[in-house]
Amino acid sequence: MPPRGRPPHPSRSRSHPHARPAAPSAPPTPEPTESRKLFRVAGLAAVSALFAHEPERVERLFFDERLKPAVGAFCKAMAAARKPYRMVEGEELAKVAGTVLHGGVVALMAPRSVPLFDPEVARRTGEPLLILDGVGNPHNLGAILRTAAFFGLPRVLVSDHPGQALPSEAAYRVAEGGFEWVTLERAPALPALLKRLRSSHRVFGTALDQTRPTVDAGALTGWRGKQTAKPPAVILGNEEDGIPPATLAACEAVLTIPGSGRVQSLNVAATAAILIHALATG
Repeated sequence: MPPRGRPPHPSRSRSHPHARPAAPSAPPTPEPTESRKLFRVAGLAAVSALFAHEPERVERLFFDERLKPAVGAFCKAMAAARKPYRMVEGEELAKVAGTVLHGGVVALMAPRSVPLFDPEVARRTGEPLLILDGVGNPHNLGAILRTAAFFGLPRVLVSDHPGQALPSEAAYRVAEGGFEWVTLERAPALPALLKRLRSSHRVFGTALDQTRPTVDAGALTGWRGKQTAKPPAVILGNEEDGIPPATLAACEAVLTIPGSGRVQSLNVAATAAILIHALATG
């Protein structure tokens, strides 16, 4: 390309009669994994779950001397895959993790996408669903995934609400491995999806809505083993604003957790824990 501000040289603007055609440009070389942004997963529980489910996703492994006996199997897996791993001092490990709350081990993994939810799969399996519509704090997301894994809830959905938290290093740290045990899927255009989901599930929205009849968490149990009973799907909304009006309007019933009245409500992660237990119990 000629220097900026100068007209192109005449000889460059005409083809030479004996010139060879330009060779087709080679396709761009894929960016190596090492230069992509890798996702940091810290803590023995989270790293152990990652190696148990998807060890191929781990690109690098760092640990301190205290955790050396616990990560021996991980090091063997990394050596077999010809990927780097090493023991480092605490200060360097904190730099790798981006926090001093690393638990002694950090794995760097290739980012994982959040797949699209298929309502037909939920209909066939007949499993209960927890749906997050605007839960914005990544620590709350991580705590909810940890609780879901603890009680054996297989699937959690996240809407396309602009404030909805998605998997992050902070969420992984709080989840303590929950992301490896629970399927997290995207549920865009949630109000329309809920209307469709009502053919296979009973849809509940959690809210303090005095204009509609409400039920408590007991409504989420007693459906297992009954051929005519639908499994429940429960929606939790934003920490400050709750469920958007369009989402709430698409729900069949409003669910509340009665309390003493001394405080108005629970943290969304605490609410989720009560509801997940009920969903898993059935």
